[in-house]
Amino acid sequence: MTVQDQASGVLLTDGAAAKVKALLDAEGRDDLALRIAVQPGGCSGLRYQLFFDERSLEGDITSDFDGVSVVTDRMSAPYLTGATIDFKDSIEQQGFTIDNPNATGSCACGDSFH
Repeated sequence: MTVQDQASGVLLTDGAAAKVKALLDAEGRDDLALRIAVQPGGCSGLRYQLFFDERSLEGDITSDFDGVSVVTDRMSAPYLTGATIDFKDSIEQQGFTIDNPNATGSCACGDSFH
């Protein structure tokens, strides 16, 4: 099941929300939000940044997904509308993934997009 927040347009799956909660619980922190941003870089022009952040920046869009706070800055938000953040934990793949319908292409390594 996927949870959507209309304010940010970002989707966070139940698996991703559970993993974020587990990571925060392991750190003993309840003051951090998961920040997703788009920054210039990589071989295709743009790259994602996904990290825990305690800051609140002017213009941030904050969304709640089953108790997980997700923050997107206002400059990144248009690039992330409709994007789905998931967490995979299998033999083949482990980690957070971002499926973004706004990305028209990516590099061979999959680390950046345009």
